[in-house]
Amino acid sequence: MEFIWEGIKESIRLILTGDPELYQILHLTLNVSLTATLLAAIVGLPIGAFLGGKKFWGQKIILGIFNALLGLPPVVVGLWLTMFLWRSGPLGNLNLLYTPKAMILAQFCIALPEVIVFTAVAFSQISENFFRQVKALGANRYQQLYLLLKEVRLGLLAAVIAGFGAAISEVGASIMVGGNIYQETRVLTTSILLEVGRGNFGLAIGLSIILMLISFIVVGTLTYWQRKGY
Repeated sequence: MEFIWEGIKESIRLILTGDPELYQILHLTLNVSLTATLLAAIVGLPIGAFLGGKKFWGQKIILGIFNALLGLPPVVVGLWLTMFLWRSGPLGNLNLLYTPKAMILAQFCIALPEVIVFTAVAFSQISENFFRQVKALGANRYQQLYLLLKEVRLGLLAAVIAGFGAAISEVGASIMVGGNIYQETRVLTTSILLEVGRGNFGLAIGLSIILMLISFIVVGTLTYWQRKGY
């Protein structure tokens, strides 16, 4: 219990004193996770909409693959990305390894299946009579699209929330491709891992509380919008 109390006091101290190192880590954490989530949404929402809204041969197989990817260990993603980004790897000339861009790529790969699967589920709930009904009401193509997006908006928001949750909580792939370099690629999750390794449990608990607060604020805001039906 003493560790927990020390961690709570440490998190309060770090926030109230405006610790510059903490805020640099916070800034990088949000920059990496939000960018990865945005990219996953841009790529994943159209793919999920197609997989959930269209009937075609192989649809169930592809959806099964993305469902299986939900359980893919992040450390496996980190290993494969490291091999591709390594100096002698296929993408080694891009010099991305041990940079925030590589961490964004890793979190994007982990968030993408979440966004695709949740989006596909949302679109699969649309009744086959939906388009017949809106056409019968005289809606043109753009109005049909607007009504369709309005119908699935809660599912799409759930997809983005799931993607962000997967991205910000990820640590295995980020530390493999980012390296946890001080003031360059150190984020909250890798900082917690580092402090546990050093035996600084109080600071590690403090950082974990701050990470949970950020996650609750972002996810809570998105959930509020979802419930309000925006």
